[in-house]
Amino acid sequence: MNVLMTLEMAAECHPERIAATCGERSITYGRMLEAARRAGARIRASGCRHVGFLDVNSLAAPVALYAAACAGLPYVPMNYRLTKPEIRALLQRIAPAWLVADPQLLEGIEVPDGFTVVDREQFLREALDGEHAAEEPAQADPAAVAVQLFTSGTTGAPKAAVLRHENLMSYILGTVEFAAADEDDATLVAVPPYHIAGISAILSSTYACRRMVQLPGFDGQAWLETCRREKATNAFVVPTMLARIIEYIDGSGAEAAMPSLRALAYGGGKMPAPVIERAMQLWPAVDFTNAYGLTETSSTIALLDPEGHREGFHSADPEVRKRLHSVGRPIDAVEIEIRGEDGNVLPAGEVGSVFVRGGQVAGEYLGVGSLLDDKGWFPTCDRGYLDKYGFLYLDGRADDVIVRGGENISPGEIEDVLRQHPAIADVAVVAVPDTEWGETVGAVVVLGPGATAGEAELRDWVRERLRSSRVPAVLGFRQQLPYNEMGKILRRVLREELSSAG
Repeated sequence: MNVLMTLEMAAECHPERIAATCGERSITYGRMLEAARRAGARIRASGCRHVGFLDVNSLAAPVALYAAACAGLPYVPMNYRLTKPEIRALLQRIAPAWLVADPQLLEGIEVPDGFTVVDREQFLREALDGEHAAEEPAQADPAAVAVQLFTSGTTGAPKAAVLRHENLMSYILGTVEFAAADEDDATLVAVPPYHIAGISAILSSTYACRRMVQLPGFDGQAWLETCRREKATNAFVVPTMLARIIEYIDGSGAEAAMPSLRALAYGGGKMPAPVIERAMQLWPAVDFTNAYGLTETSSTIALLDPEGHREGFHSADPEVRKRLHSVGRPIDAVEIEIRGEDGNVLPAGEVGSVFVRGGQVAGEYLGVGSLLDDKGWFPTCDRGYLDKYGFLYLDGRADDVIVRGGENISPGEIEDVLRQHPAIADVAVVAVPDTEWGETVGAVVVLGPGATAGEAELRDWVRERLRSSRVPAVLGFRQQLPYNEMGKILRRVLREELSSAG
């Protein structure tokens, strides 16, 4: 199967059901399939090799994704929040291409040769109302590249992750029941279209025949108002988004009730304990799910389900309560194991490198090739451990490990201890160059409103709970930590700051 078949099946089963809504505009599944075929025919005739997308969430996002599948070309959504030179560098890497873009996002950017640039409104107008395209079978082979996603580049130049149709469909078929959504079901899509969560939202919603409510720009107020107005039953957010929603409610005294919302999933970064606990207080009837996945794994590979959330939230047993801060158990379609530095599988409770295997795991980069080993295992570059019950706990990225005098130190364990201090609202721990030890511990903390804490007090706090080698040698204070739009801390920024301060 290829991804276009999700739309073909939805259009055949529910042609008149609303597929997507954005503001006052909507499109049915039947019309979306017609639009994708029209646009796909035009794109295929152009001789392009990629379908680029540089825009916010709109009706154009799902149409462009499926049009690329009709044309048998890779779909390449790009991060519109990058600098102009960074965007141009990405454009150069996909030429020749058909590019759907917001003209404002292209202002000041010299588009390379070989591009057919179409703005959102023109693209939709021609796709929805253009000449009829002859009905054709899906063009893409299951082994062909369906989506090419540039990684966030938080530690270097973006890599081009390659996801094939068979990878994405393995995820969809393993996690979504076809046509399972009721006619009134609606999912609020607030994550940007260039993220794997945005791709999976389109594919999974289409296969379930659920209406997608596209939110072009996120803020806490807009999310709440859209959720209520569109009677959203499902939603996905990253931790930063959920924090902003709660900040808006608590700071403005706004009404928190969302009567239609039944399920709220989150992922893309570590969820601070106070945020998820406050969310569960605000919406006790909502089913919360923590979804852990990567671009290279076609989205989710582990889930902490609603039952796990409620067990952890209401339990007085520390062993059960800490599950609220895990990413749950592996989904049925994948296997996960933890390996030590020697490559051997570690027993429960021991921290090591997280490896994953399954049909949805692509583990492939353009120009690099596959990173799967001879048995199909992919190194996620995350560190973590599985407890005796099979729950996965993450302990940061492998690249984040601090090597102090030959001793590996996990930033995560120090961050967890510092978060327990009553004055600290947020914290990040990073490696700082050191002439004696090679690297030492640096910490940047954000104090809560009206709270005070000095360097000596915070160092003593860590020293009393961990070994002396874990005590931050360099401490910095910030009003807020630098996060990217998907809620991941930009640790390189903090490393540079602390290195300069030291």
